[in-house]
Amino acid sequence: MNRAHLNKLFTVLLAGVLAGMVLAAAALPAALVFGFGFKGLMPYAELPESLHTAQPAQRSNLYANDGRTLITSFYVEDRVDVPVTEVAPVMRQAIVAAEDVRFYEHHGVDIRGVLRALTANRDGETRQGASTLTMQYVRNALASDPRLTEEDRARATEISASRKIREMRYALALERELSKDEILNRYLNIAYFGAGAYGVAAASKRYFSTTPARLTLPQAAMLAGLVRSPNSDDPINGNADAALTRRAYVLDRLVETGQVNAADVERAKAESLNLRPSATPNDCAAVPADHNDWGFFCDWFTQWWNAQPTFGQSPEERQQTLRRGGWSIVSSLDPDVQSKTIEQVLGIYAVTNQRAAPTAVVQPGTGRVLAMAVNRNYSVAANPKGQQNYPNTVNQLIAGGGGIVGYQAGSTFKLFAMLAALESGLPLDTRFDAPSVFVTNYATGSGPASCGGRWCPENASPDWMDGPRTMWSAFGRSVNTYFAWLTQQVGADRVVEMAERLGIVLRSPEDARLAREGAKGWGPFTLGVVDTTPLDLAGAYATVAAEGVWCRPTPVTSITDSSGRKIAAGSPDCRQVLDTDVARAAADAARCPVGDQSMYRRCDGGTAEELRPTLRRPLGGKTGSSDGNATETLVAFTPQLTVATIAANPDDPGDAVGGGVQARQVTAVGKLLAYALRDQPVLDFIPPTQTTAFNRTTPHPGD
Repeated sequence: MNRAHLNKLFTVLLAGVLAGMVLAAAALPAALVFGFGFKGLMPYAELPESLHTAQPAQRSNLYANDGRTLITSFYVEDRVDVPVTEVAPVMRQAIVAAEDVRFYEHHGVDIRGVLRALTANRDGETRQGASTLTMQYVRNALASDPRLTEEDRARATEISASRKIREMRYALALERELSKDEILNRYLNIAYFGAGAYGVAAASKRYFSTTPARLTLPQAAMLAGLVRSPNSDDPINGNADAALTRRAYVLDRLVETGQVNAADVERAKAESLNLRPSATPNDCAAVPADHNDWGFFCDWFTQWWNAQPTFGQSPEERQQTLRRGGWSIVSSLDPDVQSKTIEQVLGIYAVTNQRAAPTAVVQPGTGRVLAMAVNRNYSVAANPKGQQNYPNTVNQLIAGGGGIVGYQAGSTFKLFAMLAALESGLPLDTRFDAPSVFVTNYATGSGPASCGGRWCPENASPDWMDGPRTMWSAFGRSVNTYFAWLTQQVGADRVVEMAERLGIVLRSPEDARLAREGAKGWGPFTLGVVDTTPLDLAGAYATVAAEGVWCRPTPVTSITDSSGRKIAAGSPDCRQVLDTDVARAAADAARCPVGDQSMYRRCDGGTAEELRPTLRRPLGGKTGSSDGNATETLVAFTPQLTVATIAANPDDPGDAVGGGVQARQVTAVGKLLAYALRDQPVLDFIPPTQTTAFNRTTPHPGD
């Protein structure tokens, strides 16, 4: 065995024995001094995965679609890794001076430090642990690795000779694999600096609202002094005098080691701490106070994240991934469009109104959600007795879920009957002489729409709706009896299937049961008697705007992991679900309700004709009223944007909003679209072929 190997072996054996003696003298029974054997004292230990590929918890940041505006962060430990090259040299010098002055001289275990600690502990004047920076890093990495069991993480900080020896062995092995700068980098990113700040980047922001690269000498010395006792010396929540004392200690050590001259240190000591604290927001309740409305988008983002299998096998595991993974998430939220959306929503109903106007804005062709707004405070503050969602709520009134099943959207569901008919081969020019009341073959119970046990809807305005109709004019004037007849021609089950294909989620257990067990006899489905949400509705109509391409609504534009790698979960999830010409035909008919004109000039009236003149660009859409005007709905779309808004009382479905609110909805949606599209080119819809418009054909297969 050569001299180098003998030296290494001697170093390890001596370190192990002395480590046990240090601990024994400091805290353990005397028997422990010689109680450990030499079986485990090998020169080096095989490194566990925690040290090969360290995974300390890092904060994830959620940004608006500009990639710069922070919506909020998610974390269990406020940490974001930075390369050592982005840490000011004085900070690197300070941490070495404070914690391990011989860091660049030893090989992971400092024998001089062990002997010094042994002497100090034996004399009883002070207690020293002799841990090098490398050993401290080993302890922190093992104690914080989420891949380990709770028992394994606890072993990393237990007071025992075996733990100290294990640290030494791992430290020696680690220094064979990593350079000193790599170890220092890992240490700076994992160390706890107090006040909830893990790692030098979070600490720089927490105490001084700056970055590690811009730390000054007194700032760096203070931060380096905190890692010994981060809780008690924290100057924000603990002891500012202790922080000053530790800062002075570090500054003196920097002079002693020749890193900094004495004059600079004296000037640094003369400065006060000059704290500029800033807290990192955590979770959706911490969105900026002046953008409280962002909370509903943030809430839906977490709902979306919890459903992604990419991030774990269960919602709980996916939440842990979000809060520990260091993701950089660029969302689809457009702050400009969001600001206009909440402004227009408040024009429909104020926050002080118990009725709500949840609204969603979706981009056709990508499914990206640009805005979500409702006239509510995103807050868990108490509400008046009997009010669950007024004026404060964190329930998802716009996207549904978490107990919110949605609201009836009335005649907007006629789109699905029209699409099913077009797909079956019926043309837009399908004619039917619509009566005031149409008795269908669908069985129903008692009620105003029952004629001898058969469902028999009536037209809301017979003088304007009755008579010969095509899909163009029936959709424009919202003729109930035409669409009841059309549903009977193609089959109610095909209408239900079409709605679900375009993303309508039946969250009500009873609605889901009927779709599963009784769709063939569910004629009233066509008139929107089921609960839905503005987001689902916007996504469905966006499919028509995108010529039959359905995109799953998404709150993200891109997702980048902690190593800078973009992952596929951030990309749009789109597929062709309708024949292109079928979608074009539906878009052509959808121009009629909102005052536009079809390419074949077959529109002859609409329920929201005042919308098109305010926008001055090609437009499609539909209004919807549930029975007794309990809810009012408006959907409008261009090739670039889709908006859906529903007026309802989430806490009292029996509180009918009345038809008068529709005028405010039309005004709000018109202003919103005009603003959001102000810098975008005017695009027209491509007309359907004459065959699809006027001739019966074989079925058009969907996807």
